[in-house]
Amino acid sequence: MFERFTKDAREVVQGAVGQAERAGAPCVEAEHMLLALLEREGSRASFALASLGLAGERKESVREAVAEARRRAGLSQADADALAGLGIDVSEIVARVEEVHGVGAMSGDRKDRGWWPGRRTFGRSAKQVLERSLHTAVAHGDRHIGDEHVLLALTDRAGVPAEVLAGHGVTHESLIRLLYGDGQAKAG
Repeated sequence: MFERFTKDAREVVQGAVGQAERAGAPCVEAEHMLLALLEREGSRASFALASLGLAGERKESVREAVAEARRRAGLSQADADALAGLGIDVSEIVARVEEVHGVGAMSGDRKDRGWWPGRRTFGRSAKQVLERSLHTAVAHGDRHIGDEHVLLALTDRAGVPAEVLAGHGVTHESLIRLLYGDGQAKAG
């Protein structure tokens, strides 16, 4: 599948691996792919994000929201709200765990346990994004998978990346309109 990836899409994947390594995460997840996309410049995805108002300080707000979700062990706000409906206060659980084990203890990052040798594997969420990016490209008649397809895939599945992006005005529907217009023509 990676032979169909454009240079920009490959750089997003490489950037996601770098994000996971810097965080000390044992594997690459969808959140790392979102963070890597935020670093891109001069690509279709970066154009789309900027066109939808996600630039500068707003990108930092996205990074902070992703970091907060990682503190909640990757639970989206919707998940936390659902648990609150059952009487489970995720914020209280996070506070108690961090009181004993330190800030970020629930994130799954392993900064305090040394470097993981070898290549980072891709977690379930990252694999689903990569598969979905292929399906998205094919569905729109594109021969190659670009970073815009990775961005579309992130917004097309439930989870932290889609929730955070939607909270900043970037939805699957708004991206489709921007990138493909009425579904006939392609941008750029």
